[in-house]
Amino acid sequence: MAEGPAQGPDAGRFVGGSVLRHVVVMSATGSVGLMAVFVVDLLSLLYVSKLGDPALTAAVGFAAIVQFFAIAINIGLMIAAGAVVSRALGAGDRAGARRLAASATVLGLAAAALLVAALLPLSDSLLRLIGASGEALRVADRFVWIALPSNLFMGPGMLFSGILRAAGDARRAMWVTLGGALVTVGLDPLLIFGAGLGVDGAAIATCVARASFLAIGWHGVHRLRLLGRPTLPAVLADAPVLIRIAVPAVLTNLAPSVASAVTTHLLARYGATAVAGNAVIDRLTPVAFGGLFALSGAIGPILGQNWGAGRFDRMRLVLRDGARVALLYVLVVWLALALCRGPLTRLFELDGVAAELFGFFCLASGAIWLFNGLLFLGNAAFNNLGFPFRSTLLNWGRATLGTVPPALLGASLYGPRGVIAGAGLGSLLFGSLGLALAFRAVGRLEREAAGQPAAERVRAAAEAGAGRETAPARSGALV
Repeated sequence: MAEGPAQGPDAGRFVGGSVLRHVVVMSATGSVGLMAVFVVDLLSLLYVSKLGDPALTAAVGFAAIVQFFAIAINIGLMIAAGAVVSRALGAGDRAGARRLAASATVLGLAAAALLVAALLPLSDSLLRLIGASGEALRVADRFVWIALPSNLFMGPGMLFSGILRAAGDARRAMWVTLGGALVTVGLDPLLIFGAGLGVDGAAIATCVARASFLAIGWHGVHRLRLLGRPTLPAVLADAPVLIRIAVPAVLTNLAPSVASAVTTHLLARYGATAVAGNAVIDRLTPVAFGGLFALSGAIGPILGQNWGAGRFDRMRLVLRDGARVALLYVLVVWLALALCRGPLTRLFELDGVAAELFGFFCLASGAIWLFNGLLFLGNAAFNNLGFPFRSTLLNWGRATLGTVPPALLGASLYGPRGVIAGAGLGSLLFGSLGLALAFRAVGRLEREAAGQPAAERVRAAAEAGAGRETAPARSGALV
């Protein structure tokens, strides 16, 4: 077994103790924060659906797809920050971790500002491309113009959450998103109904929630002294390694947005009612399966710290225990959706094609999302172990070859239900492949470290976390 570094006050907390416990605790606390945000998004859509106009419900769905392009880039930067900070902490280099966190924050804020400037002028064109028209287009465009500028708050706020999670402080990371969710719970009905702002009220509440992300996240990293003072030389020196991880992570997270846009475009052929039903599915999915998103976010820091410590045996346990937790979680959620599909359909006042689509999703979602969960585990491993382009290739393979042809075929054979079924088929192949390749990546790292003395191995991991890429991180090829 690989020899780890001496444990000290700067060592990562994940290099010892029960791996399963670390996975469960980090996933559970991450689920609370994530699901709080997703539940609030679902409640916002529920409030909008109560306005009685399917075009408004469809508009919120269209606007969410455009905004997720910005969110995907934020997630990529968050993954990059978490990866390098967790490696530095695992190798005992707290000063390097603080410097990297500061550099990542500066880059994240700059990227968030550029995204707002780039996407706002394209809002109308993007919405039309997805399939929005008429009243749904007008309302969706206004929603984007109100909510998208708040990406300046959300970008660094998400980065702070990733930094806290990289340090193993699941509770503070949870409160970044949970606090924003609680703010939105109070504001949404007040602005939508009380102030009579309708969909505009939902957009304004989104802005306030994202501002709270930033405030709570900054407070957390400041209290733990995880954020150094940024300097231009440090930012320029750290930018290459952060960008090398962030670019493939961004591309990876853009793939689901493209797949969702394709699905929505195909469903738009069947009218606003079909798009409204798909909007409910899109908002319910992260609530129902948010534990899988949290699981993938949880294992990243655990893998990163154990890689820094040279504990390859524990890294394999992380993947195995993660797959077991994913299986149990999906089975429970699948049963709940199948049993509750009728009441949920009535709650969102879905009928016709929308009700048909939603009911079919509840019955078929479990098989699709189990393999999505396995792919998420693989993505987390690749992004944190220096093989980020593997997750990019797998996700784009699923979003293109695994989504477009089967969705088109399903639409021609079975209509709207065929679109949903076809879009999920690629998950079976790419999810299985992702987990298998994650185990092979750990094996490759172990073989490369076998001939290194412990001190040299720890130094190499520390350099990877401090901004100097190791040899495996330069390889994006599948092995």
